[in-house]
Amino acid sequence: MQGLSQERGLNVRKILIANRGEIASRVIRTCREMGIETIAVYSDADSGMPYVQEADHAFRIGEPPVGRSYLKTDEILRIAKAEGADAIHPGYGFLSENAAFARAAADEGIVFIGPSPETIELMGDKIVSRDTMAKAGVAVVPGSSEGVATLEEAISLADEMGYPVMLKASGGGGGIGMIRCENEQALAKSYESTKARAKAYFGSDEVFVEKYIPNARHIEVQIFGDSFGNLVHLYERDCSIQRRHQKVVEESPSPFLSEGTRQNMLKTALRAGEAVGYVNAGTVEFIVDEEENFYFLEMNTRLQVEHPVTEQITGLDLVKWQILVARGEKLPLLQDEIARNGHAIEFRLYAEDPVSFMPSPGKIDSFSWIKGDGIRMDNGYLAENTVTPFYDPMISKCIIFGGSRSEAIQRASDFFTHLEITGIKTNAPLFQQILNDEDFIKGNYTTAFLAEKKFAVH
Repeated sequence: MQGLSQERGLNVRKILIANRGEIASRVIRTCREMGIETIAVYSDADSGMPYVQEADHAFRIGEPPVGRSYLKTDEILRIAKAEGADAIHPGYGFLSENAAFARAAADEGIVFIGPSPETIELMGDKIVSRDTMAKAGVAVVPGSSEGVATLEEAISLADEMGYPVMLKASGGGGGIGMIRCENEQALAKSYESTKARAKAYFGSDEVFVEKYIPNARHIEVQIFGDSFGNLVHLYERDCSIQRRHQKVVEESPSPFLSEGTRQNMLKTALRAGEAVGYVNAGTVEFIVDEEENFYFLEMNTRLQVEHPVTEQITGLDLVKWQILVARGEKLPLLQDEIARNGHAIEFRLYAEDPVSFMPSPGKIDSFSWIKGDGIRMDNGYLAENTVTPFYDPMISKCIIFGGSRSEAIQRASDFFTHLEITGIKTNAPLFQQILNDEDFIKGNYTTAFLAEKKFAVH
């Protein structure tokens, strides 16, 4: 392939991974292929985790709670500097969208593998990002243009928009930062608790009101930019199957979008990236209504948990691209050189009750699965490891690929039939139910899929 000519910049020879679990293992795998040394950090609870053994070097970072370990920016930077790390890969979660950490790393002469601190700040504020996108001509979900200072103001805005509405934290997303309110009573009940939760998790109690889109799909577009002004998309991912507003199954291509809407969405995602001069890996997230009208939700300024779906349909290594861009090189490929083939579905295997979705920590006694074409496992835990209550209880990401969606579904069904994991509860039985559901097979699902189905998992 012709691609873009490479202009090597920084010599990245050693990378500290400021994260844990499967994403740390994922980054280590690419670094090993690129001949880059890796430094892992771990809490006392993670000392026996696979990624700690896989890294070239590993250092204790502190006690299990994240505030005493994976969020200790000073200690992470101290280790990086002392060990001669050229760069830090933040993974996702934790410090991945922390602009102050990105700046502090740069001040120490260490490359932060991600976008600029300014972009992180701009897109991290949900109100500012909405305004930025609206000015760039990107449609946003109807909602308040600034934070609501009082409950009375929130109620007034909700009355104008019509219920149901979403009450959202300005400083962060995900299930923690939002709640659906069906009426004024629900809004009044949730207002103070949402502000308190926003303050605790995101450092700001600012919230805003947004119109709830019924029967919606959650579809995102992977974008990638370099410091030379090149920007490409790597197609879309449908992330509509969620519990508590958090994704559990993602797939690409979306079985819902018409080709015309798909192309329009991909172009719109590039316009969003261009509006902020985006560099490195990012994701533009949209909410899509029944008529395929789509609206900007947010831009995640990091690698996504579901990035393997994109890797499987494009054959590209997104972590490698992140490193290449971070060390000052151009994107490896032009837009018209990025092809999409087949269909990929990712299932997030959690240590949780498959009905209540409550975490179910404990020791994994055994863990085995069938291997073969189209099966990729990004594991955070293996047999004999213990899932502790301190972190997200995701055990593994099971990524299944097929030449078509029907082949991927059949392969996934066979995979979960033969998956064996004992010692803890997992949501694997839920995936078997989903894969046998006629609506899922037809691609007929929304973000309310799991709530409406109420699968009886035994």
